[in-house]
Amino acid sequence: MPAGTGGAAPPPRLTLRRLVGLDRSGAPPPQTLAGQPLRPWTVPNAIGFLRLALIPVFLIVALSSDDGVDALAAALFAVIGWGDYADGIAARVTRQYSRLGALMDPITDRLLVISGVIVCWHFTLLPHWALAVLIAREIFMLVLGRYGQTRGVELRINWPGRIGVGPLMGSFFFAMVGLSTLAEVLLYIGLALALVATVLYVRTGLAEQQAGRGA
Repeated sequence: MPAGTGGAAPPPRLTLRRLVGLDRSGAPPPQTLAGQPLRPWTVPNAIGFLRLALIPVFLIVALSSDDGVDALAAALFAVIGWGDYADGIAARVTRQYSRLGALMDPITDRLLVISGVIVCWHFTLLPHWALAVLIAREIFMLVLGRYGQTRGVELRINWPGRIGVGPLMGSFFFAMVGLSTLAEVLLYIGLALALVATVLYVRTGLAEQQAGRGA
């Protein structure tokens, strides 16, 4: 039994669907819940630290290009983005779940989105109005997450939010490799899913808060 689970039920069997993140049934790993130790020294967190360290490198490379269309910047962005899946797979294979990983992953994802917005805005690779809506949404989610923590409500990613990550990240990547039409279509798809996810986060958070008051 993994350390820190106490008398909890054994973890579910690691099927292929669970390994790649398609099956997320059941309760979250107890090591990731509020109040648990951070446990920073794990293989998944090492990947997470690398992702964080590469974000400023990406920004320097991308903003140093002539027009924002840069193969190295796009490759760095892809590595950081796919690293999110890599650390999730590493956590499921090694069973090295941690509270720090649960906190760090969404922050890194939002920093990467903001970095992509900065580059695409600076070089006008994508429509400014859509990027402005996206950045406003990201700021709102940061505020909402902090507000929920102060009231004992923890927002966990829902399916629209999870699915929307791919098109959003893809829009920045394809913009940086010069496929502007595809990038713009993906941005609109990802933005729509992100806004639906935000509505669901608010609804779920309010329901949990009301349930807590009634308990």
